[in-house]
Amino acid sequence: MLTLVSLLILFYSAFYFTYNEELPTGKQGIAADKLANKMLDALNYEAYKETNSLAWTFRDKHHYQWSKNQNRCSVQWDDITVQLDLKNKSNSAVSVGGQLYSGEEKEQLINKALAYFNNDSFWLVAPYKVFDVGVERRLVKQEDGSDALLITYTSGGTTPGDSYLWHLDAQGFPTSFQMWVQIIPVQGISASWEQWITTKSGAQLPRFHKLLFLDIIMGSVQGTK
Repeated sequence: MLTLVSLLILFYSAFYFTYNEELPTGKQGIAADKLANKMLDALNYEAYKETNSLAWTFRDKHHYQWSKNQNRCSVQWDDITVQLDLKNKSNSAVSVGGQLYSGEEKEQLINKALAYFNNDSFWLVAPYKVFDVGVERRLVKQEDGSDALLITYTSGGTTPGDSYLWHLDAQGFPTSFQMWVQIIPVQGISASWEQWITTKSGAQLPRFHKLLFLDIIMGSVQGTK
């Protein structure tokens, strides 16, 4: 009889060979930047730049109030709230159970809040980050003749070096991306970007992603000037 470990190995092997893909090659330059700008135009990037306040909940676990122009974000999970200073994390404040906390775990909680923010905000605003410092853009030709946009983050965030292949509709609107990231051993897995809303500020933001068997719900997404 197969042991549980053997079954798990067989399952992982089948999963790996079904979904794992090599990182595609693409061409940097004017065409890639043009496709990136087409996506930004479809999302109303000018309205996003003028959006100061963003609020959302990641999978009903992490709650955010992000003052984008002030580089500050309130990150709340369980009974912990971190008033995160995104420019200088040492200026961040931590509360536990509604009481200001300055114990030995303060720095650890700040680092956890920053890691949560880097991950969870990416699922909200990643399309708007394609011209950030340290980002490489490549045009990738698909088998059906369409163009996809390969984005590689060479610096910044929690896991620099990650790559994402954006799939766009005819108008340049993002519908999904594939991921080549450090934290997932199977490479090229696809996640949907859907249930887009137009916020009060005019920016386009998603409320839902489908990642294999996982639903990533962004809660009541809000954006104001």
